[in-house]
Amino acid sequence: MSNNIDDYIQQGMYGNKEIKRSERKKFLGTFRERIVIALTLGQVRERGIYKEVEAAIKENKSAHLYLNGNIHYEVLSKYTKIASENDVLYTIVTNLESETDIGLVLAYNYAIDKEEIYIEREIPIPKTEEKSKKGLSGILAKLFKMS
Repeated sequence: MSNNIDDYIQQGMYGNKEIKRSERKKFLGTFRERIVIALTLGQVRERGIYKEVEAAIKENKSAHLYLNGNIHYEVLSKYTKIASENDVLYTIVTNLESETDIGLVLAYNYAIDKEEIYIEREIPIPKTEEKSKKGLSGILAKLFKMS
């Protein structure tokens, strides 16, 4: 019985015990093991939408979309529109107590343990930079050939 009293006192002093608190803060209130797909803040802020997210929403209609409320609603609306069109529930999560680099999460309310949840994109080199590199290396090659 003393364990129950100690637990009760601890709960009163520190609040309810939370499982994987830091993980839940990072992933907008859900657990990593429940996530279908996730985007970073920067990815959500990019122009256009990620086709992978749109496809995931269409394929996982019983999942829930969580969006970072620290991003302006105009930016988030492109994803809320897709969710609404596909009858997928969404929540805009605003937590001023913790920082996260996650901007969007599509997750179930049970574990699915998907290995890869992030979308990785290679950043293409703009053509102007490629030309300038060729031009510079071409000039250097000519200089060294002349010597």
